[in-house]
Amino acid sequence: MASENEKEGSSMGAFAAEFEVLDERFAGVGGDHWVERIYHGCRWAEGPAYVAAGRYLVWSDIPNDRMLRWDEMTGNVGPFRVPAGYTNGHTIDRQGRLVSCEHGNRRVTRTEHDGSITVVADRWEGKRFNSPNDVVVKSDGSIWFTDPRYGIDSDYEGHQAESEIGNDQVYRVDGVTGQVTVVADDFVRPNGLAFSLDESLLYVVDTRRKHLRVFDVDGQVLRNSRVLAECSAGSFDGIRLDTKGRIWAATGEGVHCFDPDGTLIGKLKLPEKTSNLVFGGLKRNWLFMTATTSVYAIMTNVRGA
Repeated sequence: MASENEKEGSSMGAFAAEFEVLDERFAGVGGDHWVERIYHGCRWAEGPAYVAAGRYLVWSDIPNDRMLRWDEMTGNVGPFRVPAGYTNGHTIDRQGRLVSCEHGNRRVTRTEHDGSITVVADRWEGKRFNSPNDVVVKSDGSIWFTDPRYGIDSDYEGHQAESEIGNDQVYRVDGVTGQVTVVADDFVRPNGLAFSLDESLLYVVDTRRKHLRVFDVDGQVLRNSRVLAECSAGSFDGIRLDTKGRIWAATGEGVHCFDPDGTLIGKLKLPEKTSNLVFGGLKRNWLFMTATTSVYAIMTNVRGA
């Protein structure tokens, strides 16, 4: 029988925050002396997105085919969407709308302000995507996303199927025309992605290769691919940037923080394998982290980009 702390939705309370400084550039980074577990009971928690207009956090529990919602004002957690198309990654666009990657439906969608769902893209050259994984929206309205095969490898995170495209690629959807183009085609398992502060660079994780790559963004094209960092604890997953341009990456032991030059400068340890993260709250200084069965939160002295 599960203990009270292990029942679904219960909190294990707070535990000491373990910031590890590896470089003097991380020395001033910190925040609360504790990390809170705000939810427990997922099979594989992923894709946190903070909705500022409603002051709530949404995330995916992929194998359970549901999205959950945490209310910042009350601390209550409840269903956001069930079934949810085996959603994985989410982001918020410049109009405050939720953009989602759906493993099960093999598409990228947008939730409009009235709650209706718009299909952003579900095919490239007439072929269905594998299982869109993570997504980011550029200031010009274009939507960039990764498309590995995790959702079609088995029935655990979607529906088992053969890849129609035969490759795991990174795509761009034009914000005006809706045209879908391939921007990178040499990944094994592309995953988390994020733009630099000035959008001149795109960072993309290759989970299978356990590294983070960076590209120069030349309009609608990516150029000059190079490996920026290797993961020293499992594999990288989701990534986010703070206002200093530092890259925060989910890893097997928590969150790793990298300087823009690729140096690992610090860590925030968690008790579970971490899948993704997002900065939220009124000042964007609350770091929310999805990690296997749980969602963790800590108020920091840095702000998300």
